[in-house]
Order: sequence, then structure tokens, then C-alpha cells
Amino acid sequence: MVCLGNICRSPLAEGILLRKIIAAGLNWEVDSAGTNGYHVGEQPHHLSQKVAKMKGIDISKQQCRRFVKEDFDRYDKIYAMAGDVLEEMKWIGKDKYNSAIADLLLNECYPGKNGDIPDPWYGPEAGYHNVYDLIEAACEAIIKNHH
Repeated sequence: MVCLGNICRSPLAEGILLRKIIAAGLNWEVDSAGTNGYHVGEQPHHLSQKVAKMKGIDISKQQCRRFVKEDFDRYDKIYAMAGDVLEEMKWIGKDKYNSAIADLLLNECYPGKNGDIPDPWYGPEAGYHNVYDLIEAACEAIIKNHH
């Protein structure tokens, strides 16, 4: 799960998918990262933590890390939260970038639509609830589509 800073969207995506993986009894690993590296080592944004906690998910133990090109060797599937993130992943990945592995998260719900999960960083708490709902639907689709 990849976004720009790894503090708003992708930590939610990691937490939500992890809960669904456990509930489905799957032996999958999930991780998140950010392409810009500005927040390395930080916890997720307090509003992402709050919204997750309201849904019974604790993401407070997560630590931001930077997306690296080796992630294309490490993971079977890498989801970008938005088109700008996917472009950054191509730039970081260079020769390792693999379009068979990388996709936009919302394409799990709406195949081929290339929809973005908006960045809630500058907005009010309501934006984080909206982002949670979008990610939740996409993670549900991941379990259905790949289980």
C-alpha cells in the first residue's frame, strides 16, 4: 500500500487489509510505504489513527518508511493510492518497475477506471472518513478477487 507520505492513506490501507486478511484466515503479508520520504519513522497522522480506532483498528504502531525499488522484488502486488503516487513509483522503480505488480487500489473495485483516493492531508476529519470508506471497499474487493 503506497501513498506520498505514508502517514494518511497507506497506513489506513495497511491496517484495514490486515484486519481483513486475519478475518479471512489468509497467510498474506501487508505493508505500506510513502514515495516522498518526508515522514520516515513517524507514526500515522493523528486523524488517520482516530478514524481507524473508531472502526476498531489500531494503526499507532506503524512507522513510516520510504518506498524503494526493491519493493518490486519483495511483493506480489503493490497498490498506489493515486495516479501521482503510481508515477512516483515508476520513477523510483526505474528498471524494476513492473506494471503487472503495480496498480491503483481503486481498480480493485472499479476495474480500469484508474480512480484516485484523495489525499486528506490538508482537509478536515470528514476527508479521512471518506478515504477510510474508499479503502475499505477496495480491500474487501482484494479479498474477494484474490482469495
